[in-house]
Amino acid sequence: MSEQKTTQEEMNASAEVEKDLPEQENQETDVLEEAIARVQELEEQLVEAGKKEQDLLLRTRAEIDNIRRRATQDVEKAHKFALEKFAKDLLETIDNLERALNVPAEENKETVKALYDGVELTLKGLLKTVELYGIKAVGAVGEDFNPELHHAIKQDSVEGFEANKITHVLQKGYTLNGRVIRPAMVMISA
Repeated sequence: MSEQKTTQEEMNASAEVEKDLPEQENQETDVLEEAIARVQELEEQLVEAGKKEQDLLLRTRAEIDNIRRRATQDVEKAHKFALEKFAKDLLETIDNLERALNVPAEENKETVKALYDGVELTLKGLLKTVELYGIKAVGAVGEDFNPELHHAIKQDSVEGFEANKITHVLQKGYTLNGRVIRPAMVMISA
């Protein structure tokens, strides 16, 4: 009987182990599923972090390109308009030479005529030189009035001129590489 009892006990123990086995398998399956879900969640987070990092990298590169482009433009503008103050100072000299030429020369006196011709040649040479550096005169009689380039002093009805045409230039205006350094003072037709 003791053998039977032992066998019976072994069978009971074996049955209990078999009962516990599905419970252990269920627990192991639950732990395994949780681990798989956590790994998938971490993989998704890793993919999202990679996308954010790529986006940040692209934005940083674009910002660097923009900074380079702006710096290049600033340097170009600095080179292009470095002469602006010097050019403004030269305008007074040009105005004085033009005024000197507007005084009628006495044609009978050789010395006055020679002086007049000398001033005229000096003015032509100076205008040619400043034009080489991007300084251009604006405001000629008959041109259309442009408020960006001209400063209207007076507006009158003048025969032979359409409306908003320059009838008289009191002082020439000048641009440096397209930028107005002094507007022309003009009279325009109404």
